[in-house]
Amino acid sequence: MASYNTSSLSLSTMENLWQAHYAYWNNDIIATGIITFLGHELIYFSRCIPWIIADALPSIFHRYKIQDHKAPPSVSDQWTCVKYILLIHFVVEMPLIVLFHPMMDLCGLQYSAPFPTLKPMAAHILLFFLIEDTYHYWLHRAFHWGPLYRRIHRIHHQYAAPFGLTAEYASPWETLLLGFGTIGPPLVLGYITGDVHLVTMLAWVTLRQVQAIDAHSGYDFPWSLRRVFPFWGGADWHDDHHRYFVGNYSSSFRHWDVLMGTVAGPKGRERKNR
Repeated sequence: MASYNTSSLSLSTMENLWQAHYAYWNNDIIATGIITFLGHELIYFSRCIPWIIADALPSIFHRYKIQDHKAPPSVSDQWTCVKYILLIHFVVEMPLIVLFHPMMDLCGLQYSAPFPTLKPMAAHILLFFLIEDTYHYWLHRAFHWGPLYRRIHRIHHQYAAPFGLTAEYASPWETLLLGFGTIGPPLVLGYITGDVHLVTMLAWVTLRQVQAIDAHSGYDFPWSLRRVFPFWGGADWHDDHHRYFVGNYSSSFRHWDVLMGTVAGPKGRERKNR
């Protein structure tokens, strides 16, 4: 930062640091790759820490456990997940992250300062959530068709009582196919409008990661988001998917499962009997 000569005093500290980062590496592919990959790793594993602590302290948190009849995951289970997820991140996701900047350039995403304002960022992220949720619902539902389940999706269902680290515990093919639902909407919208920024993309991916980890946490607290927004598909919603193996295919919301009659377990039977 000290050696970088900023061209505009109107930029914020974070924007100047952003510009300095790209100037330092002098290679946009490497600079974008470092930001996206390190950001992904830091967000994923740091967000899992509270759930690891909760599983390690059942005397305090067991009353909030959804499948409270099952024991918390063992240290061995947690470590198995960490090793497998790191393998997926480095072997599958890292090459895609290296290729992301050329795709971003091709689709017209912006990445230089200044950053977008909060209002367009929020509008874009909401749109991405809705599109990804639709894509996730139909693809996830297809994954439960016999051959696709056995060859692709079965790995993710290894744990009938999920915990935070299992959010990305999936086969390479599932990682790739579901990943398109995350990176695809920003790329397509950027290609159409030319008005999507990399910072918006990073904020969206961060929120999607947090949502996925929380949905797999296995805990439902009185302050959980689904109690504020009833349409939100929180941990209670996705936990039923792992418990009953069918239904509740959406990622973030509940509307597709309600509309298509694929609500899982007793809640689904209650709806059908009304």
